[in-house]
Amino acid sequence: MQHVTVPQDRIGVVIGAGGETMREIEERAGVRLDVDSDSGSVAIEEAGDPVAAMVAPDIIKAIGRGFKPETALSILDHDLRTLELIDLTEHTRNDNDLQRKKGRIIGENGRTRELIEELSGANVVVYGTTVGAVGGPEELQVVRRAVGMLLDGAPHGAVYSYLERKSNELNEDVDFQSPQ
Repeated sequence: MQHVTVPQDRIGVVIGAGGETMREIEERAGVRLDVDSDSGSVAIEEAGDPVAAMVAPDIIKAIGRGFKPETALSILDHDLRTLELIDLTEHTRNDNDLQRKKGRIIGENGRTRELIEELSGANVVVYGTTVGAVGGPEELQVVRRAVGMLLDGAPHGAVYSYLERKSNELNEDVDFQSPQ
């Protein structure tokens, strides 16, 4: 049995309306969930496919870090799709620095976060003291680098150029047109 702690304001999302999300996670991941709403603790017990059950803690963590349940459940849809969390406290000196760097990652009206998401192909959220990303290995590598650049103080224009270049490279890799 594994345990994951979820922030209080996200427990309701893990459970879902009438327990719907919890049941879907249990069914698709082959686990049984025991949610303690008071402490935020979620106990995960394997009930079916052990491989799918190994992913269940990441699904719960993803919802706890701000992802929609559908995005978190997408981890089950593809073998290489995973959750990555970047702890911003490791890159900041104090609360003011944390807020400033979160602001750089989110951007004006959320535009920078949206561009990171759009151009990397990964789903990205900024919640609390973490940046979370759900995607394939190449997508997560692009997100890590873009967030790292922003945390190091790189100009947004340089980060956008990097993202566009990587987006073009990723799209070229999946070009299945036959040679003429």
